[in-house]
Amino acid sequence: MTDKIVIVAGDPNSINSEIIFKTWKNLDKRTKNKIYIIGNFKLISQQFKKLKYKINLYKTNNLIDSSELNSLKVLDIPLKFNNPFNVPQAEAYRYLRKSLIIAHKLSKDKKIIGFINCPINKKLISKKGNIGITEYLASMCKIKDGSEVMFIHNKKLSVVPITTHLDIKNIAKKITTNLIVKKVNTLNKFYKKIFKKRPKIGILGLNPHNAELRKNSEEVLIINPAIKRLKLSGINISELLVADTVFIKNYKKFDVLVGMYHDQVLGPFKTLFNFDAINVTLGLDYTRLSPDHGPAYDLIGKNKSNYFSLFKCVKFLNKLR
Repeated sequence: MTDKIVIVAGDPNSINSEIIFKTWKNLDKRTKNKIYIIGNFKLISQQFKKLKYKINLYKTNNLIDSSELNSLKVLDIPLKFNNPFNVPQAEAYRYLRKSLIIAHKLSKDKKIIGFINCPINKKLISKKGNIGITEYLASMCKIKDGSEVMFIHNKKLSVVPITTHLDIKNIAKKITTNLIVKKVNTLNKFYKKIFKKRPKIGILGLNPHNAELRKNSEEVLIINPAIKRLKLSGINISELLVADTVFIKNYKKFDVLVGMYHDQVLGPFKTLFNFDAINVTLGLDYTRLSPDHGPAYDLIGKNKSNYFSLFKCVKFLNKLR
């Protein structure tokens, strides 16, 4: 079985070179030798130089080359640029899509344990900026039923949104009983596979105070029927929880909290745990992770970025082999 790990360098105009460097410096030698960066060798070299980072980089075009065991190996992807921290968006778009295609193929072919993508601006995935990496990779894996899951995890708690990158006005239109059932089934299956135990799952309503369970509410018409079906199938899921109080202390009773939309669970989670989290996409043909933060344009070149989330991604993926 392969033990190689790929990190997609991600958005070229970002803090990604900084967090890659800091993560690399804090890994043990054995783990370092498993890592390959998918990115542009010249770009990463020039960004490291501007940041005054001293590290041995090695350009390669395959995963077999192990002649530079103490160097950070870079699978070189073409990219045109003049300023290493101001790459034109059109170039960045082509560069990132090619990087993800290569990572996807290596993962599908089981040449690597899985891959981690560094933060990405959604406009570099879709020119309209209306889908995220979770949905993009699901489409590459030909998942058409919405069963893929955004799983935000640390040792104390995990959260899952039923809908991900949707405007608030569209959330209620998207939620269905079948969608909730599919996503919770995916969550349950992969949680047991990864953590070797059956998760305790809490589920939140959509509306304030669960709309007082009015008969025409989403809670009564959609979410409660999903809970009933999931319970009948043997999944350890709670009765409907109230979203505005569950993160005070009741969250400690559960392994995973499932909410109806992105910020309903990610906002409180990040308030509680800050950078202590990783983003795992469940339900793909392979394991994909990313740090649980964005490109942080305001911190570019300042050497102030927190690398812990990327570091935790590497450690997590390394344990899955």
